[in-house]
Amino acid sequence: MTQTVSVAVPRKGRPLEAVLERFATVAGTHSHSHSVADDISSTLRYEKSVTKGNTTDDRTVYERLTEYSDLSDPNRPEYTLLRDGRDGLPRRIVFDSVTLSLDGVDVQLVGREEPFRALRTHEFALGFDSADLVLEEVVSLEPDGVGSLGDINARIDPMESDVRVVTGLGDTVYHTLMAKPEILPAGATLDRSFVTDYEGPLCISPRYERLVEAVLGTDAIEDVEFRYPEDESEEEAAIANTGLGVYLTMTGSTAREHGLVLGDHLFPSETVLMENDAERESAVDRVKSLLSEVSPETAIRV
Repeated sequence: MTQTVSVAVPRKGRPLEAVLERFATVAGTHSHSHSVADDISSTLRYEKSVTKGNTTDDRTVYERLTEYSDLSDPNRPEYTLLRDGRDGLPRRIVFDSVTLSLDGVDVQLVGREEPFRALRTHEFALGFDSADLVLEEVVSLEPDGVGSLGDINARIDPMESDVRVVTGLGDTVYHTLMAKPEILPAGATLDRSFVTDYEGPLCISPRYERLVEAVLGTDAIEDVEFRYPEDESEEEAAIANTGLGVYLTMTGSTAREHGLVLGDHLFPSETVLMENDAERESAVDRVKSLLSEVSPETAIRV
């Protein structure tokens, strides 16, 4: 009997799409698993558009859910409903579970709101989540900052967590330094050393306070005063008002529209494959190896 390895994954959004893309790539272009992974991504993109009001559908959310989730067919994915945070708190269809075959191993993807925490509590041996959460919860704060995914595991206290990062999926946006040109002395480079010598306000999103402390290091922020966007202000606009800040960028176009100079990419905000060392076994190691070998350049530990 084939052993099934359960893997915790996000229920929606860019991280889940990155996970599905990795599974589709590993399974192969013409495989059933590749087709199912593509179907899940397409369904969730459509449902997101409906939830945001960009697409209309005459069917109720329950009718669509019934069509997507046929529990009599074990080869089809299952979905569930969550309340979305948008006005009116609409019900949104999100991913629940599916079983895919990878090189003869059955892998059950199970949707979780917080996959990283599900690994921490030993519910799963493998899972995918944002690298940001690892920094926010278990990476120790030290004088020097964390600059890459490869730095993370050395900063996790083994008494604090059995979870370790295996590899990144490459769906990268960056926590980036940005500043108004007026605060930069002539010839200055907007990098970590600039922050170390800087005294004054630094604008960040409040949910990233511990992450920024871990990334920059406690020495660099010793004379920094964190400021946060007020009301519903865009982060880039708030940083422009403050003078210096850290926020996520992909192209940096919004930051430039607010007159900001982009500096160092401090840390990649990326979906990562994680393992719980205490739950390792041969089937788990096989799945981990399959999911890691696609991008050996991003592998951290195997």
